[in-house]
Amino acid sequence: MDIGFLFDWDGVVIDSHAQHEESWALLSQELGRPLPEGFFKKTFGMRNQSIMPLWMPELEGNQERIIALGDRKEELYREILRRDGIEALPGVKDFLKAARAAGIPASVGSSTPRKNIDTVIEMAGLEGLFDAIVSADDVTRGKPDPEVFLKGAQRLDRLPPRCVVFEDAFVGIEAGKAGGMKVVGIATTHPIEKLTLADIAVHDLVNVDPVELAKRLGLA
Repeated sequence: MDIGFLFDWDGVVIDSHAQHEESWALLSQELGRPLPEGFFKKTFGMRNQSIMPLWMPELEGNQERIIALGDRKEELYREILRRDGIEALPGVKDFLKAARAAGIPASVGSSTPRKNIDTVIEMAGLEGLFDAIVSADDVTRGKPDPEVFLKGAQRLDRLPPRCVVFEDAFVGIEAGKAGGMKVVGIATTHPIEKLTLADIAVHDLVNVDPVELAKRLGLA
């Protein structure tokens, strides 16, 4: 089929919200700088380069320090993953295998650094299920800019209007729509009734058939 699937990572393929939140808390403790209430949920899905100045405005323009703090936060996150382990969300593996069987390629399109994605792919047994990976390392503009999904479509050799984005975060849903793509909202981070900008919203990918989904979206 001449369509492609583009998957956000955290909250769609895996649920590591708790591990990310803990890593931010640990970084906050290391720095002695409290996080504002609700800050994690407000910024989830954004790149660290965008998050850091919102937390510490004095960092604006200090890219070296922003990158260093972001790298430390992700190092803490990977330590937590190795401590706790991680699995794919319910239905994800079966959906990806069914998509592959139907000839629909899939790419990751995430604000997550590549090291995090590679770590999880190995730990969660997701090897061979993605045809491409676009991470924070590959883009200069974070969501809601569509760059990460447009690059994913390009790597799958698919036109943006023939692609489906799977997202849980508001900024990611906005990015998919801005790229001219169909969007399936996954209700892991926000209640399903809040995902109104998505073309379709589901609780998870359990028993979701990729070909039937494509038909519902007018792509097959």
